[in-house]
Amino acid sequence: MRSWWRDLTDLVLPAECGGCGRPRAVLCDRCRAALGGRAPRRVRPAPEPRGLPPVHAAAPYADEVRAALLAHKERGALALARPLGEALAGAVRAGLGVPAARGRSGIHDGTGRAACAPVLLVPVPSARRAVRARGHDPARRIAYAAAGELRRTGVPAAVLVALRQRRPVADQSGLGSRQRLANVAGALAVTPGSARLLHRGRIVLVDDLMTTGATLAEAARAVRAAQGPPGPETEPAGKGREASSNSRPAFVYLGETWEGSEQRRTPPPVWSGADRQPGRTAKEADGESAGGTPGVVCAAVVAASPDAFGIHRN
Repeated sequence: MRSWWRDLTDLVLPAECGGCGRPRAVLCDRCRAALGGRAPRRVRPAPEPRGLPPVHAAAPYADEVRAALLAHKERGALALARPLGEALAGAVRAGLGVPAARGRSGIHDGTGRAACAPVLLVPVPSARRAVRARGHDPARRIAYAAAGELRRTGVPAAVLVALRQRRPVADQSGLGSRQRLANVAGALAVTPGSARLLHRGRIVLVDDLMTTGATLAEAARAVRAAQGPPGPETEPAGKGREASSNSRPAFVYLGETWEGSEQRRTPPPVWSGADRQPGRTAKEADGESAGGTPGVVCAAVVAASPDAFGIHRN
């Protein structure tokens, strides 16, 4: 009877802290401080892959942070998505140059004027076999939580599930930087119908972890390839409405969604033509990019290799 009651309460209350194992806490105060108690920083792996956009991380991948990420990813501690998402939102703000202060201050460009384009968080996809084994996509779930946190602090943000794996890749855990680059080269592509939406906001690639940067560099390549030269994809809203239904992806969410269920905190409308910003030319898109990566403003991760925090190059 006692065991049955404990199992039942574990469904409602967290059994232990995801970082240190302290009982009855999703993430204790000490582990929260390790995850988000410091300002996110620019991180750069060595060697740095060609095409890698500027990356900001909330914390080094070590100790409590490592344990929390693994608990969420591998052990199904889904309640950790919220604190991990809050940490990721901080890294997104750092990459965009948005102050971390709470409030409805919104997002501004370099001149202090309010920026119209929303922030589009594009999560790096997990392998299909990994999603089946885990029962969820960790990076996507954390991205939803991050978008919700950004909106609560005045930053218009949405999740655009625009990337897919076009071919299987090997497990990267035992591979070096060059092997990882070869493993993921050409492995990602933009989903049908998503290329049009990539022009409608400030693209931020997001993932839970960066080690060598190979996967983020491949994701940036896939986004650039999908955006391509000026053409129908940069036409003003209202044109090209005769496109097929699969040109309207059902994955741009303005409300928080519990993955794998039909429960939503707010209705998640798909962007319609009235919501979209006027089409932009490739030159305008390049003007918003950073690090010489057209179409991608920056990238953000919850954690990065500790070595990546110690590398600073101008």
